[in-house]
Amino acid sequence: MRWIPAFAGMSGIVVLTLGLAAAANAQEPPARARHVAVKHTPAPARKPAPAAAAAPAQAQAAPPAQQKGPEPDLAFGAFQRGYYLTAFALATQHATDKNDPKSMTLLGELYANGLGVPQDDQKAAEWYRLAAARGDDNAMFALAMFALQGRAGPRDRQAGAKWLAAAAKLGHAIAAYDLALLYIEGELFPRDFARAADLLRQAADAGNPQAQYALGTLYKDGRGVPRDMKEAVHLFALAALGDQTDAEVEYGIALFNGDGVERNQELAAELFRKAALKGNPIAQDRLALILANGVGAKADPIEAAKWHMIAKAAGETDIGLDVFVSKLDATARATAEKRAQPWVAFIKRAIAAKTAAQQQAPVPANAVAPAEAAKK
Repeated sequence: MRWIPAFAGMSGIVVLTLGLAAAANAQEPPARARHVAVKHTPAPARKPAPAAAAAPAQAQAAPPAQQKGPEPDLAFGAFQRGYYLTAFALATQHATDKNDPKSMTLLGELYANGLGVPQDDQKAAEWYRLAAARGDDNAMFALAMFALQGRAGPRDRQAGAKWLAAAAKLGHAIAAYDLALLYIEGELFPRDFARAADLLRQAADAGNPQAQYALGTLYKDGRGVPRDMKEAVHLFALAALGDQTDAEVEYGIALFNGDGVERNQELAAELFRKAALKGNPIAQDRLALILANGVGAKADPIEAAKWHMIAKAAGETDIGLDVFVSKLDATARATAEKRAQPWVAFIKRAIAAKTAAQQQAPVPANAVAPAEAAKK
């Protein structure tokens, strides 16, 4: 049996929880992330002053005086190396003596994560506010996350949006991306795809892969911007270079079908394999189809069956592949099941853990009971 369907793209925009990756279909343990990445621009290396040419019959002229470059951020350097007590001491000195907003933000980061000091959201928020008042966009973004997550006080989406807007205005790419998601969501304020596209463009131009992917979906669907598949594929390609998994899948689909880009089924197969190994069920399903049909890669029925079983465990259905697997001989099916078993077992544990977490999730402090909401 041989069938070669044209691959369909991933539908619409997946609105992610701000600052967090969706874990619904996690197939490999996610790395633990810190609260917020504090961006510091390292001091550029000081260039040696050029030697002046010697004048005829005279001693060589003295070289021009070197100009001082920006002072190196020793506190952040210590933070990067894991010397948190040193970072705390240096940042405290700079914040006190020089009123330095970056040092204030770093102190907030140390308190927020309990690095070198006891974890304390209130003290973290105080330092973030001091830094934000002095124009630090990282501190503004941190305050946005605190407000949206309900740290150092009740959850406050309005305040979170305000801080995101302030940070985005100063060029903070992640803040612009998260603010765009709020405009797409349309709950905090009216849905506005055009405004979202502007914000995503800002973040995409700054090199943010998530924004490049999201903006690509807007161009693909013609929401907030004119429909332009070539621009969509261009953005998917940029995001794929940034290791954005969903973009790898979208770019692979475009390459396989020759939609908005010259067809390249071999490269599509490589992208699907890369995303499949990172646990993406759609990529796993597409890779299974490619290996079943031998289009874009050498046919491999056992590997095709393996990837189909893995994708199916994560909820990706494909009747054609079901039939393909059912027609394999017993030995081939058993081999495929053995190869898929570690993945399938992990998926089942991840789904069970997520279900248990959702059942035990506490009610947000500002949530309104259904009976009370009906009275309003």
